[in-house]
Amino acid sequence: MFKFIGFIAGFYFYGFFGALLGLFAGSFFDRIRAYGLGAINPLQNALRQSVFLETVFVAMGKLAKADGVVTQDEIAHVEQFMQKLGMTHEHRSQAIAWFKQGADPAFDIKPACQRFMAICGHTKNLKQVLLVYLIVMALADGHFHPAEQALLAEIAALLGYDQTAFRQILEMVLNQSHFAAGQVNPAEALEDAYKALGVTKDSTDAEIKRAYRRLMSQYHPDKLIGQGVPADMIAMATEQAKEIQLAHDLIKKHRNI
Repeated sequence: MFKFIGFIAGFYFYGFFGALLGLFAGSFFDRIRAYGLGAINPLQNALRQSVFLETVFVAMGKLAKADGVVTQDEIAHVEQFMQKLGMTHEHRSQAIAWFKQGADPAFDIKPACQRFMAICGHTKNLKQVLLVYLIVMALADGHFHPAEQALLAEIAALLGYDQTAFRQILEMVLNQSHFAAGQVNPAEALEDAYKALGVTKDSTDAEIKRAYRRLMSQYHPDKLIGQGVPADMIAMATEQAKEIQLAHDLIKKHRNI
């Protein structure tokens, strides 16, 4: 929107070269509006992607070791995750090295999160996407160990979330995963659907619509790539979006909206 306004205004006042300047300035503000201040420099995208991936895999290693032992199921999950990303041999080797680094009992997650915040923290929604990915990974083996939950709460705090905000995100993802696994009890399905959207049965139709649109926007592939999520990781976001859609459809059917 701003780029068209800038183009027209620039041409009106300064002619052809003014139009080009206006187009450039408008594109700059459009990018800020879409992705936040952290995404205004496209040259930073590769660095954000690298830091995002590193943080994901060291945190996965830390989560796997949180209960004291890295199980074969957790190792298999990491392998499956890398296969799903279609990683090259070189990238797989690096990801495994990051995972092992995170699984070292002496590894401190705090510096990794601080670096993530320094590089990616000013980009709209990216830190929440990271937290959601880690919660999904912690749930992948079907067991949510208290030590894993405690570590996720610690990571959330390092990303700037208080306990209330973390619990809300955790509850949303837990209920979204119910739909993903087909584990929704019909008697509880509607309640789970509300929780998956972060709303309640007392929320208005307008509030539910806003919550749905906000979540779907958060997982929009173009926005995620623009913010620094590696393209190979978009598949996981797409799966989350499908569960949000299922939850929203159930609420709409119940409310006849």
